[in-house]
Amino acid sequence: MTDHKPHLVALDQNHPGFRDQVYRARRNAIAQQALDHHASDPAPLVAYSAEEREVWRQVLRALEPLHRQFATPRFWQQWPAMEFVDSRVPQLEEVNRVLKGRTGFRLSPVAGLVSPAEFMLALEGKVFLATQYMRHHSMPLYTPEPDVIHELVGHAALLADERYAEVNRRFGAATRKARPEQIDALIRVYWFTLEFGVARHGEGLQVIGAGLLSSFGELGRFQQATLRPFDLDEVANTPFDPTQYQSTLFVGQSEAQMLDEVERWLQRIEAQ
Repeated sequence: MTDHKPHLVALDQNHPGFRDQVYRARRNAIAQQALDHHASDPAPLVAYSAEEREVWRQVLRALEPLHRQFATPRFWQQWPAMEFVDSRVPQLEEVNRVLKGRTGFRLSPVAGLVSPAEFMLALEGKVFLATQYMRHHSMPLYTPEPDVIHELVGHAALLADERYAEVNRRFGAATRKARPEQIDALIRVYWFTLEFGVARHGEGLQVIGAGLLSSFGELGRFQQATLRPFDLDEVANTPFDPTQYQSTLFVGQSEAQMLDEVERWLQRIEAQ
């Protein structure tokens, strides 16, 4: 039977849930909660199903050994405060209570993908626009778009860290001051640092990007990508495809060096 109801959420025909009408109805319902949400109110509660909780469980268990091997120590310093367990999916408001006491950031629900510029502008006010839906159960270890696992596992712990919170905020401030021709550069630098950043750590590599930290498939193979030295001019001019594993990653000499360089670059845009 064909579902003739309109979909709030548009999915690409290659999306694993494209032909799953139950999943699409679920996405619509969660999207509607976000659309009905007022910014001054607590984030809406989502009653996650057993199937969605199982996806969360699988991903959390699969990622743990990779996090221990590759995640920046700043991630691990904040991770215990999140109190994530594999038996239940956390609510945004639970995480917000932790973030409020550490950096003042909060996760605000959105129905789905927003434009990169809109996402980054919100960061200036310490608002992180976050999705609440779960990736499709047929592909628990990969998602072609941000989902609640990406937001919570990838971003939340680092938003609780003062240094990462400030870099996020500065991306927002720089976006507000940027000239139109600078927006693409800002988006690319955000992508290759806070989403897919890698830095040298001793004799090895550590991951600082949320896109890697929340993807079992990508975190397990990121060293197979072309690893290029971190150069802001090159980063700012390198396009990316968000629907595929990243074929190129940029590696900072250290986490501190990468963040320092990015922050100085953002400050120059703010001051122009």
